[in-house]
Amino acid sequence: MTALKPPAPEVPRTRAARFRGLWIDTAPLSHPPYRRLWLGQGVSFIGFQVTAVAVPVQVYGLTGSSFWVGSLGIATLVPLIVFGLWGGAVADHMDRRRLLLLASCITWAATILLLVQALFRLDNLWVIMAAVAVQSTGFAITSPTRGAIIPRLVDPGLVPAANTLNFTVGQVGTLAGPLLAGLLLARYDYAVAYGLDAALFTVGLYAAFRLPAIPPRGDRTGTPGLRSVLEGLRYLRTTPVLLMSFVVDIIAMAAMPRALFPELSQTKFGGHGAVGALFAAIGLGAVIGGLCSGWIGRIRRQGVALVACIVVWGLAVAAAGLAHALWLAVALLAVGGAADLVSAVFRQSMLQTYAPDEMRGRLQGVFMVVVAGGPRLGDLRAGATAAVIGASASWVAGGIACVVLVVMVSLCVPSFLRYAVSASK
Repeated sequence: MTALKPPAPEVPRTRAARFRGLWIDTAPLSHPPYRRLWLGQGVSFIGFQVTAVAVPVQVYGLTGSSFWVGSLGIATLVPLIVFGLWGGAVADHMDRRRLLLLASCITWAATILLLVQALFRLDNLWVIMAAVAVQSTGFAITSPTRGAIIPRLVDPGLVPAANTLNFTVGQVGTLAGPLLAGLLLARYDYAVAYGLDAALFTVGLYAAFRLPAIPPRGDRTGTPGLRSVLEGLRYLRTTPVLLMSFVVDIIAMAAMPRALFPELSQTKFGGHGAVGALFAAIGLGAVIGGLCSGWIGRIRRQGVALVACIVVWGLAVAAAGLAHALWLAVALLAVGGAADLVSAVFRQSMLQTYAPDEMRGRLQGVFMVVVAGGPRLGDLRAGATAAVIGASASWVAGGIACVVLVVMVSLCVPSFLRYAVSASK
């Protein structure tokens, strides 16, 4: 009888190997269609953020009124909600490549309209508002469609890594776009900013054009109307794991303190220079968190991990509200931003892998509405409570309430805490 060989000794991982394991997982980029989609999204989103700064600056220059600047929020939020839900339903009924390309053309046309009105110096508030509403409509459709496409382009095990790459490049755009807009608007007029957005968006159009056909799966003979949207909402109501992923996100975003940044930058942190640092801190932390996210794909207990990330977010927000030094508040908000990015990856990955393909578009629409509306709910919460208990107390209370509520709610749904990747459908 041949003697059994002893198992080979395990080779300890070197420090360099452990470091590479923490670095962002770029494996999804080996899939050419995903790589083009990711690159197109990243480049075009920088231009989108340039326009997001140029439009309110132009509106304020025309009207001299913060009321009209604030009204831009209504012009964007209503299409986001309506067409986000409807666009997700359409994505479950037609070829997703075709829908992404059509909606991208709508967004691009709105940017061209902004460029034309700036070139010809129309100085018409209603033209700008209409263009912003059309742009928001296109974005509301492309966002859930793109989210529903990703699981069809990469293997299921790479979905968390793909989402991490998406969220990270989005945060890079959130940082780079406003900085670039500030430089352009200081030297040139609005047409240059809108022209740059239109030029960069062609990369996103090219990426959508080069995608393979992605037809719907299953029997999709119905029409993507209100009934289809309601079917998605009913499915969500009967699926506690996915429903809870939206509930905990709303709780987390209710703690968002950004509406308090202008006041506290003046009264606590020393002036106008502080407000930019406070606004940039969360995005900066998210970018750093994304670059050091190689471990995310190895997490199996995603329900518990999602709750833990939101607890870290809430604690970081509360601690930042207690800080009296600007650098410390920025550092703590950056920690919160990193935790928020990781939680977003888990939420998106749970949605994309747990939900059946025929429901992904509609649920991505709900996801987009929550992501867009949650921070605005946080602004309302922060401003309303600040009027009663003061800005600093409102900031801290939001973070503490987030931690308490997310723990209490998650304990009421044990299936959510037990959720693991191996249990997905």
